[in-house]
Amino acid sequence: METLTFWQSLIIALWVAAIMSRAFLGGATLTLRFSPLMTGLVVGIVMGHVAEAMIITAAIQLIYMGVFSPGGTMPSEPSIAAAIAVPVAILGNLKPEAAIAVAVPVGLLGAYLYQFRFFINTFLGKITDRAVEKLDDGAITRSIVLYPVIASFILFVPLVFIALYFGAPVIADVIKALEGTVVFHILEVIGGGLAAIGIATTIYVIGRREYIVFFLLAFFMSVIFASLKITMVTYAILGALIAAIFVLVKSSNNRTASTNANDASGFDDDDDDF
Repeated sequence: METLTFWQSLIIALWVAAIMSRAFLGGATLTLRFSPLMTGLVVGIVMGHVAEAMIITAAIQLIYMGVFSPGGTMPSEPSIAAAIAVPVAILGNLKPEAAIAVAVPVGLLGAYLYQFRFFINTFLGKITDRAVEKLDDGAITRSIVLYPVIASFILFVPLVFIALYFGAPVIADVIKALEGTVVFHILEVIGGGLAAIGIATTIYVIGRREYIVFFLLAFFMSVIFASLKITMVTYAILGALIAAIFVLVKSSNNRTASTNANDASGFDDDDDDF
């Protein structure tokens, strides 16, 4: 069976550490952290199985569609979950549903690891306080930007590397041995159920009555046009056009309503009588 090499494990671990340390700065890092898709792509490129990795990661993404991050904390870390679950699924030739069952506990452990990162940063905050007292701009910058990134790399790289290099093949072997058993079936059922929960949560959050029609339209379009094998890119472009039309019509209606209200009140937008 294929295994992860030293360098493959190290590259994936460095990628995860870069995301978790916010080394990319700004909102880009948060987007990468909150979605497993890019991590799945990186894993696929590193392992040479891009198509399989993206299919597995797409299934994992479903369970995080309804996950929120109040205060920057998440109940489960998507990037860490994908970094471990995708290699395990590829090595063990697992179905996406089984990969989801692996991703959930790994993501939960990753959340505790991220919280430990916050604990480490409290000590770095003391360095910042001393730098502020001395009015040392360089020391303040290093304590806020550089030192937390270095601390995160020291924390995440070794642990993720060990989990990948030593743990992923073992987990893949165990799950592969369970294939065809009741345990494996339970993993697949749980994985499929978690994906459904993620979708249901998202619908509940964005499920305003006036927008439900778009969800139903997308669902029935995917069913009706399934035989045409339309790609997701085409659906995305079509969805963007429908959204643009909706926004234009809504904006036009709002302007019309505003004009009518002004006419009814006897004032005009260009009046300067006040």
